[in-house]
Formats: sequence, C-alpha cells, structure tokens
Amino acid sequence: KVLMEEVVGVGACVIGDMASRPNFGLNELDFVFSTIVVGSILNFSLMYMLAPTSLSHLASSRLPFIFANCPSGYMFEQGSYTLAQRLGTFVYKGAVFASVGFFAGLLGTNLSNLLIGMRKKMDPSFKAQNKAPPTILNAATWAMHMGFSSNLRYQAINGMEFGMAKVLSPNVFKLSVFFTRALNNVLGGMSFVALARVTGSQVSEKKISGKCTGKGECAISDDKGSAISSIELQALPVISSEKYSLGQQNQEEDKARDAAASESSKQD
Repeated sequence: KVLMEEVVGVGACVIGDMASRPNFGLNELDFVFSTIVVGSILNFSLMYMLAPTSLSHLASSRLPFIFANCPSGYMFEQGSYTLAQRLGTFVYKGAVFASVGFFAGLLGTNLSNLLIGMRKKMDPSFKAQNKAPPTILNAATWAMHMGFSSNLRYQAINGMEFGMAKVLSPNVFKLSVFFTRALNNVLGGMSFVALARVTGSQVSEKKISGKCTGKGECAISDDKGSAISSIELQALPVISSEKYSLGQQNQEEDKARDAAASESSKQD
C-alpha cells in the first residue's frame, strides 16, 4: 500500500507540477526533482501519521483542551459537532500538515541540493538549469502549501468519499476513490508551483537571446520567444558570454555580407 501510494501519489503530483511549468518542466527539471524528493518524504510521513495504528492517532485523546471536543479525523466527520468544533479540526490538522511540510521541505530540499552538488563534482561539465531553491524559503513554502491547500483538499475529499460510500457500489466506490485521489495529487502539484512562484522559492532564470542588424538595432527575446523591454533587460542578472552574445557575431556576419555585396556591385 505504501509503495502504491508513493508511485501513484507522487507520480500524479509530479504530473501536475510539470504541467504547471513552462515547456512541461523540461527547463526546470532541478525543481521537479526537488518536488519528487520532498513529495516522497511527505507521502510516507502523512501515511504513517494518519494510519489507525500510529502513535499520533493513539494520542488523539491527549490533544490540547481547545481541540478536545473536535472531530478527531476530519472536519466533515459524522456527529453532532458545532461549526466551531469542525473549524477547530481544520485548524489543528492544518498545523500538523504545516509542521510535516516544513520539516519534509527542509530535509527534501537539502537532500536534492546535495545530490545535485554531488553530480556537479562527478561531472564538472554538468550545469544546473536554475539556481538552487533557498532551503528555508522552500521549506516555508511547503509548510504553507500543506497547511492550507493540502489540508483543505484532505478535508473535502474525506467528506466526498463519506457521501460516495453511501450511494455507490463497493467496486465503483473503490474506482472513484482512485481517480479522486489521483486528481487531488495533480491539483496539489499545480497549486504548489503557483505558490512557489508567488513566494519566490522556485524562480527559473530567464535565458535571453538577441540578434542585431548592421544598423545597431537589436531584437531581444526570452526563452519563450517573448520580447524583453529595456527595463526588464536592466533587471536581469549579468549572464556570461558562454550563454549568449548580444549579436556581435551577427553584426560581423552582416557587415561581411554587405561588403561582399558592395564589391560584387562594383565589379558589375
């Protein structure tokens, strides 16, 4: 079951993650790798914590007094609970999910950065596609994602499954659970990428290219083919000549062609 959850859960999350990135994530494979590592740690940790035999479940009766009368599983759990008590469950689970997300983010980000660093040492010609995500900021982003987005979807899906179990046959119910949870992981991957863009924990470097005419006019665009304004160009970090040239070679080629054409016209 754990292996299936890791393969299906993390796989669906990675699909959603890559689908939300430019060029299906092929320009940000280092960020995708970080998501795989952190997601694997998260899935294992949450499965252990939410298992009926886990220590966290056995200790549920020893929750702080303000949560003592709240539903122990999820906020839509059957019972005569008040709205405040159900919201209390949402807050408590959110705090638990956020804590797990932060520590999993710390461990996963450090581990992925370490593996990429080892790759660089083993292969000096290897260059990472983007700057490594800041460890603390990336972990905090995972905490926010888990505490709100993941927690909200967890509560909603458990409520949906409780209702579906009453109206669907066992086989159809199992199939619906599989697709619902797979879709949930895809949405989770997409929502994390959106949040990471907002917090700045995962920002891909713009790769620009330019072509200049013999008259000194240059057209500069990014890796998506979009034109870059002079203000955006000034804000970009300086990139070495190994990555791109502002059209010096193109200018020289244009001058050579003009000279050849001029010489040819004179001979005619």
